[in-house]
Amino acid sequence: MESEQTGQVRRFNRTVTTRVGVLNEHYLGRKRPYGESRVLWEIGPEGRDVRGLRERLGLDSGYMSRLLRSLSAAGLVVVEPLPGDRRVRTVRLTEAGGAERAALEERSDALAESLLAPLNEGQRARLVAAMDEVERLLTAGLVTLDEADPEHPDARACLLAYFEELGSRFDTGFDPAMSLLPDIGGLRPPAGVFLVARLHGEAVGCAGLKLPAGAPAEVKRMWVAPQARRLGLGRRFLAELEARAVRAGHDTLRLDTNKALDAAIGLYHASGFREVPAFNDEPYAHHWFEKQLAAPRP
Repeated sequence: MESEQTGQVRRFNRTVTTRVGVLNEHYLGRKRPYGESRVLWEIGPEGRDVRGLRERLGLDSGYMSRLLRSLSAAGLVVVEPLPGDRRVRTVRLTEAGGAERAALEERSDALAESLLAPLNEGQRARLVAAMDEVERLLTAGLVTLDEADPEHPDARACLLAYFEELGSRFDTGFDPAMSLLPDIGGLRPPAGVFLVARLHGEAVGCAGLKLPAGAPAEVKRMWVAPQARRLGLGRRFLAELEARAVRAGHDTLRLDTNKALDAAIGLYHASGFREVPAFNDEPYAHHWFEKQLAAPRP
């Protein structure tokens, strides 16, 4: 990584933290620092479970506990066990907490407007567009890819959402029972692998890989949730599956897809796959792709 790029990132970080006032002990002129204010805002009107809140903000449990204790002592939140499962802690705003959050919302709008006000119309458009790009790229870096059992609740949730989307997009609908789905064992090591993508602890995508002996590796059931698209996750899935196929001794990677999935088809072309004659009898497939894989350097 180039030192000039690293330096630019550090300068950007310093500028942003100074400009938006996160260094102030009383953020936005209120009685608490930025960390407590952000937690208060993230809890929201509906409340949250503490674990999900911690994962959303990327905080360790000790620091989160200190923040919640401070907010509780100020009468802004109530932390209590989830009814029916005392192992799960939840946090909700009190009436005073709701009022404080509303004040933060109003002052946050005013801060955003103050960042834009000194700029002309063209500069504002450039700044907002640049912020959108930075947010997208930073969010992409927060996504994790984890190997999971295909029957894990997150894996099952992704596959169910994937099947529902196919059903809404295919002209004929989609019935998993009619598709050439690999059985569960086919996506478990050593026969295969199944990956789940998570963002802030929430499953936002999946991808499977079949590793049959004496035959090309095959990508199966790759899907990205709508809220996680435009983060480069499809390319990342493919790169990870390619690397795993090579490590397993395969030199060819295959996949099939439906004509309705035009974005996926574009991704496969851009990722070095070429269309080939049909290599299976998948009833929902219109296109078949193949890619020769390079062996890793010694």
